[in-house]
Amino acid sequence: MHRLAPALLLLVAVAPVSAQSRYTLSPTGTEARYQVRELLAANTIENDVVGKTTAVTGSITLDKAGKLISADSKITIDLTGLKTDKDRRDGYVQGRTLETAKFPTAMLVVTELRGFPAKVPTSGKLTFTLVGDLTLKGITKPTTWTVTADANAAGLIGSAKTSFTFSEFGIAVPRVPVVARVDDPITLELDFNFVRESKP
Repeated sequence: MHRLAPALLLLVAVAPVSAQSRYTLSPTGTEARYQVRELLAANTIENDVVGKTTAVTGSITLDKAGKLISADSKITIDLTGLKTDKDRRDGYVQGRTLETAKFPTAMLVVTELRGFPAKVPTSGKLTFTLVGDLTLKGITKPTTWTVTADANAAGLIGSAKTSFTFSEFGIAVPRVPVVARVDDPITLELDFNFVRESKP
């Protein structure tokens, strides 16, 4: 047994140190939004409808080489908190369009960060592409997000944007007498404040 001791010590000395960097969404500075274009029946002016919620949680995890760990990288949006400037519209969207009683959340599983540096900077601007599987109303589709961010000592602050059609996620186009039409696409935006934490 004593003859094996030096070899065991050598293995311990050269074994790689496992370290991960996790970026967790802070409730401060984080907001999810949807935006669609509508035309009210009473006039000929098109209007951008914006629904917002701050009920967003999640994190993105990188390994020691800066590679994404997809299994530990997801973002969840509580859709029941979405609010526009009209309560009546919100009730319709919650009950008829998104059916939040049955599908209360949307989830994004991040699968790729294109153009993201292996060594995350602590200052400066970043532009990259986030690819992820978005689940909405029980349907999962790949989505591509354009991301801009400012790096700082605490983490990353910025925004991400993607868009898709109503039909891609089986969402019924709103049909109400006061609205002449609602147009594709639906745009999703996420203002984020990712705070860096490290774990062994």
